[in-house]
Formats: sequence, C-alpha cells, structure tokens
Amino acid sequence: MRQAKLLGWLCAAVGLAGAAAPAAAQTFAGTADVVEVEVAVQVVRDGQPVRGLTAADFEIYDGRKKQAVTGFRAVDLSSAAAPGTAPLPLAGRRHFLLFFDLAFSDPQAIVKAREAARELVLKGARPGDLVGVATYSAARGPQLVLGFTSDRRQVDSALDSLGLVRTEQANDPLHLVVSRAAGGGGGQRLLAERSQEADAAQINELVGELGSEQANLGRESNRSAQQAAVTALTRSFSGFARMLGAIPGRKQVLYFSEGFDSSLLTGTAGREPSQAGLGEPDVATATATPGGRDVGSSDPVLTSSDESLGSTKSVNEVERMLEELRRADCVIQAVDLGGLRAGGEQRVTRTGGKDTLFTIARGTDGELFESSNDLSAAMSGVLERTSVTYVLSFQPESVKPDGSYHKLKVELKNAPRGTRVAYRPGYYAPKPYASLNPLEKLFEASSRVMGGVESGAIPSAVLAAPFRTAGDRAYVPVLIEVDGPALLAGGAAGSLPVEIYVYALDAGGGIQDFLVQSLGLEVAKVEAALRQSGLKFFGHLDLPAGAYTVRTLVRNGATGAFSLRVVPLTVPAYAAGPVLLPPFFPEPANRWLLSRETQRGPQVPYPFMSGQQPFIPASRPALAAGQEVALSLVGYNLGAGELQAGAQVLTPDGKVVGGGDVQVLGREGAGGGPDRLKATFKPPKLPPGEYVLRVTVSGAAAGAPFVVGSGR
Repeated sequence: MRQAKLLGWLCAAVGLAGAAAPAAAQTFAGTADVVEVEVAVQVVRDGQPVRGLTAADFEIYDGRKKQAVTGFRAVDLSSAAAPGTAPLPLAGRRHFLLFFDLAFSDPQAIVKAREAARELVLKGARPGDLVGVATYSAARGPQLVLGFTSDRRQVDSALDSLGLVRTEQANDPLHLVVSRAAGGGGGQRLLAERSQEADAAQINELVGELGSEQANLGRESNRSAQQAAVTALTRSFSGFARMLGAIPGRKQVLYFSEGFDSSLLTGTAGREPSQAGLGEPDVATATATPGGRDVGSSDPVLTSSDESLGSTKSVNEVERMLEELRRADCVIQAVDLGGLRAGGEQRVTRTGGKDTLFTIARGTDGELFESSNDLSAAMSGVLERTSVTYVLSFQPESVKPDGSYHKLKVELKNAPRGTRVAYRPGYYAPKPYASLNPLEKLFEASSRVMGGVESGAIPSAVLAAPFRTAGDRAYVPVLIEVDGPALLAGGAAGSLPVEIYVYALDAGGGIQDFLVQSLGLEVAKVEAALRQSGLKFFGHLDLPAGAYTVRTLVRNGATGAFSLRVVPLTVPAYAAGPVLLPPFFPEPANRWLLSRETQRGPQVPYPFMSGQQPFIPASRPALAAGQEVALSLVGYNLGAGELQAGAQVLTPDGKVVGGGDVQVLGREGAGGGPDRLKATFKPPKLPPGEYVLRVTVSGAAAGAPFVVGSGR
C-alpha cells in the first residue's frame, strides 16, 4: 500500500467480540494478584554508560532471596526515539523534575534559574525524556506546577509562571497541561523568547509574591526560626519524595536553590568560618552511590554538635529526607543559584549554603553545579551517563498489599573494577487504591497517559474521526465504549465515580488538545443498563492537520480499575485532494448508557448523519460472517458524478483475506460540506476474529476495524 494513492488511511487494532481486551502485564503500581516489580538500572564505567548487556548479566535480590528476571529491556536514548520503534517502558525513560526552592532563593536568582532550565530542556533533553516543574515555598510547601510531560511548550509555560498566582488555568487535573495557549509544541521547536523588560516585570511580581514569607533567612533572622524553616523544608521534601515514588523509573531532580546555612545543622565550634559546612565541596569526588556499588567510595556522613547552636534534630531530618529520596529513586542534581547572579544583584550572603546543597546532592548520588548558566554543557556528563537504562522485571512470590518497604540488591556478574551499578535500593508493596492520596493518584494516571502503552483490566474501544470545519482545526469526535460489568466490579452501592481523560499528542510529543470529564453515576439507576452493555461517552477534540496518537484513560474513581487505549489519528490537509474518513457502522439506539461531554467551544452540527437521521457509530462493530449491515461513508473533495466503492478485508497485520461487498445506495451533501454516502457492507465468510475493512472511493481510501463473532 502506498501512502500517495491511499489518502486518508486510518486503521486501529481491536479486540475479540464479547471478550476483554488483552491487558498488558500489570506493573508494580497495580493491585493485581501477581505483582511485577520494575527496576531501572544504570551501569557506568569510566564516566560512560556500559552498552550491550543482557538479562543474563544481572542478578537481582528481593531482600536476601534471589529472583528470576521475568522481563528485560535495554533503553538506549541514542536510538530509542527512532520513528516506528515500540513505546519506551516508562521505567526506562528519563524523568527530569525542575524543582525551584522559592523559600531559600532570591527572586532575581529564580528568574535567571528559569532561563538556565529552559536552555537545559532545549539543548540537553531528548525527545523521549519527560520533564516536570515544581516549586517549594514556606507558605505553600511543595507545589506541582506541571506533571512529567513530553510537551516542551507546556514546560516553557510552566517556567514562565514560577511563584505567581496564575489567572489563566487549563483545568487539567493531571497537570499535563498548564496553558491551552501553549499549543503543544514538539521537542525540536524553539522555546518562546522573552525581553529583558518581561524578566524585570516578573522579578517585581516574584518579590511581591514571596516578599513577606520568603525566608531570605539571613543574619537578621534568629537561628531558631531558621532551623524551623529547615525542618519544614526537609519534611515537605520527604513527603513529596514519597509521592514521586509512584512514578516508575529514576527521577533526576534538578534542585534550584541557594541552600541554607550549614551551621544550622553542625554549629561552628572549632571551625574557621570557611569550614562551617557539612563536608568539603569537591564535586569531582562525589562518587557516593546509594543503591549502587563503587569500590573506594563512601556515603556522606552528617555529624552534629549541639555547641554553637548546632541541631541534632535538624541533622536527623535531613537524613530522613535523603532516605526518602533514595527510596523513591530520586537523584538530586543541585544547582547553586548564588553562582547564577551577578555580584551587584547579591542581596544576602548565606554562609554554608553551597555546602548543604553539595551534601543533599551527594547523599542521593547527584552532583552540585555552580557558576554556570549553561546547564546543558555543565550536565553533559550526567546526561551521557544516564543515556542507557536497563529495565529488569521480576515477580515476587508473595507481597501483601500493605505499602511495606522491601529492600533490593542488583549485582552485575563479572563486573570490571570501577564499574558502578546504580538502582533504587528498594520498592514499596502496593496498597489499596482508596488509601492513596490525591497526588499519588495523579502521578499514577499521568504516568500511564504519558507512557502510551495500552493496559488495564476494563475493556474499552475508541473511535476518533476528523471532520472539517471553517477554521484551521478539525472537529474530532471521540467515542469511548466502556465495558459495564468490568466498570462496576468491586464497587459499592451508591455513586460510581468515573474519570475520563483524553489527550491528543502530536509527533513531537506536544499535547495539542485534551478533554477531561468526571461522571457520578447512581448505581441503583444505571446498573441494569451497564450490565447489559456498558457506558458510551461522546466528546471531542479540536486539532490542526497532522499525525497524532489519541490516548484515552477511563478510571473507576473508587477502585482505581482503569483502561488505557492508544488510537492513531491523522487529520488531513483537506485542500490537498480527496479525503475519506473511516467507514462508520451505525448501531441500534438504546444499546448503551450514553453520556456526553460538558459543552466547550462553539456549537457545531452533529457530525453523524444518514439522510436526515442522526446515528451513533460503533467504536467496535461486531458482525456475523456474511451478514449485510448498514455503512455510512463521509468524504471531502470526492468529485462530481457517480461514485464507485471498493472494499478489502484485512487482518490487523495487513494480510488481505477477502474482498467483501460495499454497495453505495445514495449520496448527499457536498457544496462545501462533507459528502455523505449511504451504503451497505457484506463481509465474506470469515472465522471469528479481528479484521479491518478498507474502503476506496474515487481514489481516496480509509479503514476501520471490525470483529466477526457472536456480538454483544
């Protein structure tokens, strides 16, 4: 099949009629009886990642018990992003969290740090990398500004809002979109440019927003207040780290801060002023590898003296924070903001701030970066060392769903001297969905959406089709069919909360549009309808011409059971020639419990019409072998005169198994609108299974899946 001759080609995979869609292997975050633990492992020697390893090179231990490796994948970012390659396992993708400490930093430094972060994302991040943005302030604690996303424009918009109260909200509960105006830029597109006047205005806003609560914690503050601020920071960071543990894989946390005075922890007795830190800040020797092995290295040791106002309690709080970060597989790459500002801008000199940043970074296998506005160049070694990840999976024999912590050990067989093996030191057992806090539920859902791998225990099917509008964006109805009995499973009587998330990602990873809907279904009223068939949801997206993946997540808000589906979609350039949308199979009325999105945007005519009658197309049509059914064909620029239609039936892998019979019964429309053809389709005699119908009309072709079986 040649793309040039088969315009408008659309195709999607389907499941067997009346059967659950095949679910992907349950990852650790699920609550299935069989738990699969994924461990991201990075192997480095002489500063370079070690390539070419296999599952046979590793041994993994759950506590003291050796485990069989049940899954293995090597993720090399130098080749993994090639078009057509399989989706990367989420645990193998790099996660960068840009974390801005507003409490221990000057506003001028934050604005400069924002620009340094932009440069890192633009120059250093690879297309497969996910980037998130968060802040910490004394008044609000940790705040997630943007979840981990592949959309670089959203990162740009999030950075532009640091520390400010946003007046424009995208209303995305998963925090993957902070501004619809950002428009879904791809990873290769340049980030927005800003003037010096805009930077100055933002500095003034930051000063106003943070002024009274920003610790600046300088000489005029009493030490007890400073120690209380440090305790608040470490406890908040510990809690936030635990939430980050819900995200698979290693998280590189770029901690932008000026740090706090290290003498608040250790005191100053017996030291010269220049020695009032927690260690000697020699980044070149920062080789401690918690969760890894490196002969000759040692972990940082936090010591305390109660003399001269040192605080054992604060030291312990810092160590607890570091332990939570290690358990969550978070590596702190500390960026000293004091080195980003010119001398004339320096307001307060914090002794020991650099030392505390160094200790925090070293305690999680990270580094300290100072006096560098080009983070991409400064972090080139980190970016190179983390470019290869091995994802090992194993299934522990028995894990209670109690959230308990289990220690891990990974060893590399016959490792040459100097080889470092970095991995998380343990994992948490799953716990009931109802006991997760909102941020854990958010990270669980957003990770699945950005992972892009179909999974879940609830069968569902999705239909998406682009209709031309007068503007530059197509109107794309999205119809989601959800299996009713599976949606009801495990729930209690009363209200059934259903969460629906739809995101359209372009080829560069940008989110061009999204849709979120929450439903509260009264079980007593809808249970019979749901058990007979299920829920059918009608929503829409507005998309410009291009290729997309439409990712739909449906989740039972009470039990956490979910369905993630990924559907390819092409929005054509309608003026380029004839276009045929996927063939639609009208289905009988009153088959589903129907729900429609809350109205957003301008009203548009209902798109699915046959004659003067509206119909609802099946997302997953189930046919009997040899049974003739009604078919609706919609096209643009099909030309005048009598139209002839041809058909082929293919297997999902593209093998032609028959011709089928498509008969055009009538035509209406055109005149600037769509051509609507009433037709019938009679499939050849086929064994039960999954198939694709490809229809050709006047040189334009389109395909849609269907199933031959007993139906539902």
